[in-house]
Amino acid sequence: MRGPRRPESAVSTRFAERIAAFRFRDLPPGVVAQAKLIVLDTLGAMLAASAPKYPAGRLVMEFVHRLGGAPESSLVGQGSRSSCVNAALGNATLAYACDLEPHHPGAILHAPAVIVPTSLAVGEMAGADGARCLAAVVLGIEVACRVSYALDPVALYDRGFHPSAICGAFGAAAAAGHLFRLTPQRQAVALGLAMQQASGLLAWAADPTEHSRPLNPGLAARNGTTAAYLARLGFGGPPAPFDGRYDAFTAFSGHANPGALLADWGRRFHLSGVAYKRYASCAFTHPGLDALLGLAADERLGAADIQRIVLRFPKSGAHMIDDHPLRSHCAQYVLPVGLVFGRVGFDDIVVDRSRHPEVARLRAGLSLVHDPDLDAGYPARYTSVVEILTGDGRRLSRRVESAKGTPANPFTPEEIRAKFRRLTAALVPPARAAALLAEVDGLDRAPGLMRLAVLLRARVGAGSRR
Repeated sequence: MRGPRRPESAVSTRFAERIAAFRFRDLPPGVVAQAKLIVLDTLGAMLAASAPKYPAGRLVMEFVHRLGGAPESSLVGQGSRSSCVNAALGNATLAYACDLEPHHPGAILHAPAVIVPTSLAVGEMAGADGARCLAAVVLGIEVACRVSYALDPVALYDRGFHPSAICGAFGAAAAAGHLFRLTPQRQAVALGLAMQQASGLLAWAADPTEHSRPLNPGLAARNGTTAAYLARLGFGGPPAPFDGRYDAFTAFSGHANPGALLADWGRRFHLSGVAYKRYASCAFTHPGLDALLGLAADERLGAADIQRIVLRFPKSGAHMIDDHPLRSHCAQYVLPVGLVFGRVGFDDIVVDRSRHPEVARLRAGLSLVHDPDLDAGYPARYTSVVEILTGDGRRLSRRVESAKGTPANPFTPEEIRAKFRRLTAALVPPARAAALLAEVDGLDRAPGLMRLAVLLRARVGAGSRR
C-alpha cells in the first residue's frame, strides 16, 4: 500500500527529464531489432482489423471520417488521412481489435497497440525520420510498462481499470512528446495532462459486441497524443502526476511503487518482456491452448477422443477467463474451439462456434480451477495445467509455464514475419506485403515515414469482404 509522502515533484521531474533526454543513438542494436519486429507484428494486426467485415474497426473509422480534420496522418486501410489525434484513435482501436498484437505479460499491458499507432500518427504529422519514430516506439512502451509496474497492474485490475488504457495514455504522451521534441518541463505537463484524461475500464467485459474492448487502446492513444500536443502549444497542466496530494497512485490503484518509474533506466528495456500472440484470444488462455493442442498432437487425439478437460490457472487472474461473457476471454469457449478447429483466429471469435456439436460438448465438460499454487509466477507468467480424460479412460496432463511467443518460449524473427504474411494474405497483394516488410526492416535508416504511410493507408483488398 501507499508509503510515506514523497517530496513534491521529485519523481515526476526526474521521470520527465529522462523521457526528454531519450535518444535513438543510445539504443542497443538488439533493442532496435526487437522494436522493428514489434512494429511489424502490430501493423499486421492493424491491417487484419481494417477488413470491412469487422465492425469495431469499420465503425471507429466511420466516426473518424465524420469528424474530419486536417489530413496529417494516415488511416490504416482506409485510403485517407485525418488529424494525428484522430488517426491515433482509429488506428490504435484497429491494433487491439483482433487481439493478435504483441503484449507485455508482466505489466498485463497491450502497450504496442497504443504506442505503435501513436508513434506513426505523430511521426507522420511531425515529419520524423524512421529512427526517431522507432525511438518513440521504444520509449512509449518503456513508459507505459514502468507506469503499470509503479501502479501495480493487479491492483488496477482489482479496481476495474484496464492497464492498457490507463498506463497506455502515459506511454502515448511520452512517445508523442519525443516526436514533438518537448522539453523536460513541457514533457512533465504532457504526463500531467495524460493523467487527467486517462480512462478505460474493464467494463467492456459486459459488451458482447467487443467494440469497447479495442476502443480502450484507441482512447489511450488519443488522450496521450492530445496531452503532448497541448503541452507543445504551451497549455498548462499538473507538472507532477506521480507526486503530491492528487497523484496517479491515489487516483488509480491505491498502490505506490515510484521506484519502478526510474529503476535501471537505460540499462534495462521492458521491450525485452514483450510477447507475441499465436491465437486471437486473451493471452491468459494461451498456455492452456498450447498445453491442450500439444497434448492432443503428441497423443494423436482428436476432439471426439476427449471426454473432459480441466484447466488449472493462477487464482489471481482466473476470473478474467473463467466463463467470461466475451468469447475472446472465455476459456470454456476458446480451448474447445482450438481443439476442434486446430486454431483460434479472430473469425472464430466474431462468429459464434458454440453451436458446433463438438465445441458444445467439450465446453460443457470443461472446468477451470482457480489454483493458488500457480500464483507464484503471476503475472509475469500465466502458468497453466491442462488435465484431460480420454474416451478410453486415460488421464493425461501437461503443464505449460510460458506460452509460445513469450520471451521464455520465443518466436523466431522469421516466425513473426510469417505471421504478418498470414494475417495480411487475404487483404494485401503480395508485392505490397513485401514492400511493407522491407520498409519496416529498414525503418531505422528511412529518411521519413511517407513511403510506409502510403503503403499502410492504401485500401485493403476486396478479398476481405464477405
